[in-house]
Amino acid sequence: MNQLVTRLQAFHRDEDGVTAIEYGLIAALIAVVIIGTVQTVGTNLTAVFSFIGAELA
Repeated sequence: MNQLVTRLQAFHRDEDGVTAIEYGLIAALIAVVIIGTVQTVGTNLTAVFSFIGAELA
């Protein structure tokens, strides 16, 4: 029984899994921001090139 309590206490103190989850969430958030930025820039570039194409024609 004492060995079980010791292992449970060690598991409770172990923060490696928590750190990995935090890094995963940060990476996901960064990816979402990058995707949103690329989509916005892409939309703006499409509008700019369409305007330039219309002016040249």
